[in-house]
Order: sequence, then C-alpha cells, then structure tokens
Amino acid sequence: MGKKRQATKNPGSNGANLGFETKMWRAADKLRNNMDAAEYKHVVLGLIFLKYISDSFAEQHAKLLAEQAEGADPEDADEYRSVNVFWVPPDARWGSLQKNAKQPGIGKLIDQAMDAIERDNPTLKGVLPKQYARPALDKQRLGELIDLIGTIGLGDKENRSKDILGRVYEYFLGQFASAEGKKGGQFYTPRCVVQLLVEILAPYKGRVFDPCCGSGGMFVQSEKFVEAHGGRIGDIAIYGQESNPTTRRLCKMNLAIRGIDGDIGKEHADSFRRDLHKDLKADFVLANPPFNDSDWGGDKLQDDVRWKYGVPPKGNANFAWVQHFVHHLSPKGRAGFVLANGSMSSNTSGEGEIRKSLIEADMVECMMALPGQLFYSTQIPVCLWFLSRQKTVARKQQTLFIDARKMGAMIDRSHRELTDEEIARIADTYHVWRGDRELRERSGAGKYEDVPGFCKSATTAEIAEHGHVLTPGRYGGAEEVEDDDEPFEEKMERLTDRLNEQFSESARLEKAIRHNLAVLGFSGGERQ
Repeated sequence: MGKKRQATKNPGSNGANLGFETKMWRAADKLRNNMDAAEYKHVVLGLIFLKYISDSFAEQHAKLLAEQAEGADPEDADEYRSVNVFWVPPDARWGSLQKNAKQPGIGKLIDQAMDAIERDNPTLKGVLPKQYARPALDKQRLGELIDLIGTIGLGDKENRSKDILGRVYEYFLGQFASAEGKKGGQFYTPRCVVQLLVEILAPYKGRVFDPCCGSGGMFVQSEKFVEAHGGRIGDIAIYGQESNPTTRRLCKMNLAIRGIDGDIGKEHADSFRRDLHKDLKADFVLANPPFNDSDWGGDKLQDDVRWKYGVPPKGNANFAWVQHFVHHLSPKGRAGFVLANGSMSSNTSGEGEIRKSLIEADMVECMMALPGQLFYSTQIPVCLWFLSRQKTVARKQQTLFIDARKMGAMIDRSHRELTDEEIARIADTYHVWRGDRELRERSGAGKYEDVPGFCKSATTAEIAEHGHVLTPGRYGGAEEVEDDDEPFEEKMERLTDRLNEQFSESARLEKAIRHNLAVLGFSGGERQ
C-alpha cells in the first residue's frame, strides 16, 4: 500500500495521556462512596464545567482590570460575551465557592451559582445540574471534591489551547461509562471508534448530523479533524438530536466547554416519533444508534416516508435507523455509523430484503468488522457501515470490505482500543480505494490492492452471490502465512519430539504433586 503516515499510538484509555486526569479520576472516585455512578457523574461533570467557565472568566477579568485606564469595565457582561467567554456572576465564581467549600450550606450555594449562570447566559438555560443541596449528597465529600477540582487550571488560555478541559471531560465520561456498564454506553462511544468514523468520512466542510448524539462525541471529533487538517472550524455546521434529557444536557455542556456552536434541537425528542430536523439534508451523518432496540415505536410508523427500502421490523430498530440516516443525506451525502454485527447478515422480518435493496441501489460503500471489547456498554460484536448517495465513478457497483477483528490493544482486562496506527491504516486503505486524491497524497499511500484477511473490493454481483450478506469475513479470505521453508516431515518430527518431552514433564509434575498431597494427608495422593 506504500508509505504510511506517521501516527502516535494511543497511550491509554480513551486516548488521554494517563497523567493528571487519571489521578484526578482516582481521587474523585474515592469521594463517590456509595453513590451510584449515574448520579455522581452529574455532580462531578457539573463542577468541572463550572470550574472551566470560571477560569476562563477570571483570565478575561484580569485582562480587563489591566485595561481599566482605557475604559474597560471588568464587571460589564458584554465585555465577556464579545470574546465568547461566559459571564459568571460574583457569587458563582470559583473563588467564592471554594472559600465556602467546608460550610454545610455549600450545596445550596452551588445550586444558586448554577441558576445564576443560566440566568445570565441564555445558551445554557436548562443545561446545568442543580441538585447539590439534596440531603443524600455528603457535603463534606462535596467540599473535598471542590478542593480537588480547584487544583487544576482548566479555562486559562494556555490550557484551552491544550484542550485540558476536553481531555478531563472526555476521560471522565469514559470512566463513568465503564462504571455504569450498560446504561453508560447509551451516551458514550469509545473515542477510537468515533475517530475511525471521522477519519473515514473526513468531514471538512458542510452539514454534520447525528440524530442520536448522546454526549456529542461525534461533533467534537469532527471539529478536531477539521482543525488538525488545516481547515476552519466554522466550515462545518453541526446538527443533532437526543431523546434522553439528561444526556442531552451533557451534550450541551460538552459542546459549550469546547466553544462549539451546534443545533441539537430546542428540547429532547425521539428521532423516530418527532424528528426535530425534518427538512435537514446533511453532507455527513455520523451516529452510534441504540442497536437492536425492540421498543422504538415501529407499530405506529408503518407507513412512514422514510422507509424507502422497506418497512423495518417492529421488534428491531436497526434498519429504521439506517433508513433514517439515508433519508437525511444530501444528494452527495455520506453516512458512517455503528451497528450490531447481526445487521450484516440477518434475514428475519424483512431485514434481508432491506439490505438487498440498499445494495442494489449502490448505497453501500464500505463495511467494516471491528474487534470485540471496544465498548463499555456491551460485549455484542459491532461493525461500521458506510453509505454513500454518490460513489466515485471508479467504484460504482463496488463495496470495500475491511476485517479489523484482529486489531486493537487491550487497555485493561476487559477493554480494547484501536491504536492510532491502526486507525490510520484503515482510513488510508479506504481513501486509496475510493480515490480521494488529497487524502491519499497526505498519507503517502500508493495504489489500492486487496490484502487477504484484511481488505477486499467486491462487486455488487459478488455480493449477490453471497445472498447479499455483508460480513467482511466472507470476502476477505484468509491472511497469508509466511512459509518457513522447513520440510513437512522434518517439522512433524521436531514437533512430535517436543510434544513427547512435554508429556513426560507433565507426568513428572503430576507424580510430584500427588506425592506432596499424600504427605499432607489429603486423599487423591499418589496413584499406585
């Protein structure tokens, strides 16, 4: 495939450098005591958000104090809004709260601070958590948490440039997802999966849509992609929707701390029953929908205009989501999304016919099988779908299959993560296959070639021969094994000798163990 671009291996969980954010998590988690992770999440993330906007405010405040002689007013809210800094009222500033951290009324003071910030910053209305005064929250531990978060500068200019707050926020989201298990995964998609989706779709310019946007990870990575590749952040417009009100607030905070302006609807709403962006035609759809959802209200939507490729089964929303994505694509739009592996081969309840219709319409551009253990929320194997309303001329009636099941590195006992090198290899393979000249030149990749066990370009006719099943393993073939040139007879003799040695050693160890058991008076000792 030619020369590969340089990439840095992910150093640890969720792509964060395992430094202060890890120490901060461990300390914060100790303060959790017996509180459920789902509750504690909002306590911590709300305070992190408050510290961030207070630090940003303090930096601008100091600057205005220095410019007072020139007419600057440090207590004029417009002086902050004009430079995209949130106005923080006096009693809501971090210094004021930290002074009272050890007071029994600290919970009430934080709730009042959140109310005041929302009042003076309309874009945050209804977003911030305000349950710090509730009796169940240990006020001594809350004070300790305030002291802990107070040790890190989050909103000053230097740390903003390093995206310190983004790293902490993302790391904590991932850790809470792990702690919450299945529920946590409803809002958090592993960073490496989002990064892979974004690197493949390459959303430089246009409208980016996620109709099940969770905490907004797809948007954050899209903005990072544009910035990392020399584009302008304002070149993409962000649209989203989320049905869970709590998760939607997390998304609003996640976007606000990064200065991302996105339209995620005026309120929480279910994308199937109440589409808040009904007329939107997006250039890119990125999503991780709740797969295999049996309670999506399909019985009330049988005649919906979105089901162009077939009515999805009432008991599984997978192909309802697929067609919802397609419905919102512009004439040249492309979509990348996560689904359960069953979507690639299932023929129950008409799913096979819908998949066949999508293939025959030449919509399926790339299918990708992922390794297991990537998600905090499920052990169900997942895949990535990439659809295109307008394939490149050279790739009409063709689909790229990528088998990445053997990729990834274990970051702990139960979770795996794709490395940056692996993500780069997959993305380069796709862009070379597709013929994306600019991205090919940047990666230094050469001409596309099938690689047994990894990638295969298959025609629509070949896919039809396989019954319109889209599982990459069916097309990729077996990985080539390097021949060691040792004659078969010699190899068998060598391996048999080694096996006999191991049998002998096993018998010796068994005899010794049984003897020792007998000496200790346990039954099952030495056999006669």
